[in-house]
Amino acid sequence: MIYTDTRDKNIKTNFQTAVMNGMNAATGGLYIPVEFPKLDSSFLNKIPEPSFREVAFNMAKPYVEGEIPDSDLESLIIDAYPFTSQVVPVDPVTYVLELFHGPTCAFKDFGARFMARVMSYFNRNENDNLHILVATSGDTGSAVGSAFHNVPGIDVTILYPDGKISPLQEKQLSTFTGNVRALKVKGTFDDCQKLVKTAFTDAELRNKFRLSSANSINISRLLPQSFYYMYSSLVVKNRIPQDSKIDDPSIICVVPSGNFGNLTSGLIAREMGAPIAGFVAATNSNHTVPDWIATGKYEARPSVSTLSNAMDVGAPSNYERISAMYSLEQVRSLFASYWTDDEGTLDAIRSCHSNTGYIIDPHGAVAWKAWNDIRDGKMAALINGSLDADINKPGLTANVPSWGQAAVDKKAVAIILETAAPAKFGATVVKAIGREPSMPERLEKVMSLPDNAIPMEKDYDSFKEYLMNTL
Repeated sequence: MIYTDTRDKNIKTNFQTAVMNGMNAATGGLYIPVEFPKLDSSFLNKIPEPSFREVAFNMAKPYVEGEIPDSDLESLIIDAYPFTSQVVPVDPVTYVLELFHGPTCAFKDFGARFMARVMSYFNRNENDNLHILVATSGDTGSAVGSAFHNVPGIDVTILYPDGKISPLQEKQLSTFTGNVRALKVKGTFDDCQKLVKTAFTDAELRNKFRLSSANSINISRLLPQSFYYMYSSLVVKNRIPQDSKIDDPSIICVVPSGNFGNLTSGLIAREMGAPIAGFVAATNSNHTVPDWIATGKYEARPSVSTLSNAMDVGAPSNYERISAMYSLEQVRSLFASYWTDDEGTLDAIRSCHSNTGYIIDPHGAVAWKAWNDIRDGKMAALINGSLDADINKPGLTANVPSWGQAAVDKKAVAIILETAAPAKFGATVVKAIGREPSMPERLEKVMSLPDNAIPMEKDYDSFKEYLMNTL
C-alpha cells in the first residue's frame, strides 16, 4: 500500500514510514492511504458474521502488504486483542457498541494496542530508542501508556491539560513508571496538541531524536479503529431481521466526536464495504465540525471545558483527513451534524437510563441524545423546514444527509458508540441518575497508585527544554 500526504499528494511512502514518522515533518500533513480496498462480498455476507479478529486481520492485510507477513500480522492481532467490542441492543432500533472492554476501559485501547505492536515490530532492529509524544484530552494517554508500558526500545511522553480531565482519568495517566512519563500542562488539550505538533516540525529535535506520534494523527491508530465499525455493522445487519424486521434498513453510526479520529475510522470502514449508510457527527459545545458542515466555513477555535471532556477539542486534527478524503458536499451527504451542551448531556444520561435501563457515559450520552432527537421528529422538522437549525443553539445543524428520509420513515437503525466505561465519570453519572455506575476491578486498582506527573507550562520553549534534557 502507498501512503500520501493530506497537504502534498506528490508524497508517496510506505506503511512503516507513515507509522514511525507519525506525520510528515516537512509539510505538517497527515498520512492517508491512496486507496481503501473493498473486502470481498463473500466475507461481508458470511452468516454468522466473521469474528472481530477475522475482521481485523482481513481489514489490516492490504495496508501492511509487503511489510508485515500474514503470519506475523495474525500473531500481532491475537496479542493486541484478548478482548473485543460488544454490541448491546437497548431498544429494537438502537444498539450500543461498547468499546470499553480493554485494559484502560476506553475505545482508545483498540488503536493503541495495535499501534504499539506495529511500532515494536518495525523498531525491532533499531539501536536508538523511538520517542513517542502524545497529547490527550482524556483516554488516549492512558491507552497509549498501557499499550507501550515496558515495551523495549520505545519510550512515551504524555501531555494532558491540568485540571481538565476526570480524577480517575488523571490517575490512569499520572501513575505510570519506567518508559512512560506524564506531563500535566497548564493549558487546554489544544495547547497540548500544539506542543506535540510543533515538536514534530522542529528540525533540531528531529535530528537529535527519533520521534513519532500516538495520537489519531498516526495512521496506525486510525486503521484499527475501523475494525469495530466493520464488525458491529455486520453484527447489526444480521440482527435486524429478528430485532426490528425492517426491510432494507439504513445503518447509522452515531459517533461522539472531538478530534474526529474515531469518525474518520468509520469512514475507512465504510469505504471498505461496511454496510453503513451514514454517520452522525455528535459533539459537545466544541462544535467546530458541525459548524463547518452547516456553513462551509472551517473555523478552529479555543476549546471549552465540558462534562464530555475527551471531546473538548476546538481544532480537530482529523478535519484535515476528512476534507482530503471527501468534498464538503460528499460530507454533507454522509453526515448529520449535531451538538449539545452539558445540560443536554445530563438529560441524555437520564433519558437513556429511564427509557432503557442502560447507564451511558457522558460521551456516549451526546450520541444518544443526537439519535433520540433525530428519530423523535427533529430530522423530519429539518427536512420540512420547520426546525430552527441555528448553529449557536444545541441540536441538529442545517444539513440533511442522504439517509435523512430513511430516519423519518422509521427505516433506520443506529449504532451508538459508547467510548468509555461510565465509571470513569462517576460524579457526572451520579448527578444525572443518582447512582454510581459499577467500577471495573482494573480501574479500582489504579486509584491507590502514587502520582508521578510532572507540571509543565504551555509555552514551547519549556517543553523543548524538557525533552532535550530528559529523552
